[in-house]
Amino acid sequence: MKDYKLDHIGIAVRNLEESIHFYENILGGKLIDRYRSNSKGVESEIATIEVNGTRIELLSPTNNTTSPIARFLKQKGKGVHHIAYYVHDLEEALENLKHEGIRILEETFRTNPHGRRLIYLNPVDTEGTIIEYCDYPDQ
Repeated sequence: MKDYKLDHIGIAVRNLEESIHFYENILGGKLIDRYRSNSKGVESEIATIEVNGTRIELLSPTNNTTSPIARFLKQKGKGVHHIAYYVHDLEEALENLKHEGIRILEETFRTNPHGRRLIYLNPVDTEGTIIEYCDYPDQ
């Protein structure tokens, strides 16, 4: 049985401070985490905001040459970058995708500083939407 649920929405932003201000002061959100990832293929500062039980990740590039968020901003502008779904077991979910002929972007697999394992599905197979699958094996 597939027991997937929305984990968070990733939003590409140009100015992280202004975006945090908007989510906190206009939408009543609370900043619950902020960290920088200099890992190759990530190169972003991430602020996690919780708005009435829903998590939003604000993503700001730290390297305008190699960050995928910088590329996204140049190509599409600011806005929704990805939708992340929590899966109970990432390996099992990936096997299900393989069985269904859905490709993943293997180079995107990583574990974030809080132990969340994640990988992105190939947008060619998801009607153009960037979808992240993630799990929290230590929780």
